Amino acid sequence: QVHLVESGGGLVQVGGSLRLSCAASGSIFTSNVGWYRQAPGKQREFVAAITSGGTTNYADSVKGRFTISRDNAKNTVYLQMNSLKPEDTAVYYCNVYPYMGRSWWGQGTQVTVSS
Repeated sequence: QVHLVESGGGLVQVGGSLRLSCAASGSIFTSNVGWYRQAPGKQREFVAAITSGGTTNYADSVKGRFTISRDNAKNTVYLQMNSLKPEDTAVYYCNVYPYMGRSWWGQGTQVTVSS
């Protein structure tokens, strides 16, 4: 199994920046990694993903503001979030797939953007 720990969330003002980290307990260099978020009362939604080969994909709502990257030597994936908006407020989760044939989720980190 793999244990995923998200960090870097917090309270930030509109227009500010945060960098989230997703640290894996095992080697994930052959896995794809995605960031998702869930706001209160809403379904979890896709934010960004990076393949094992480094190809990235973003939700339209974050394109040009968020950047996903990975450091395979550290088994860590990052989400740099700039120009934050109140609608970015959510719990952010990272997801690794496939790893040992299945998908894995972290416990989430809260991001709150205040206006």
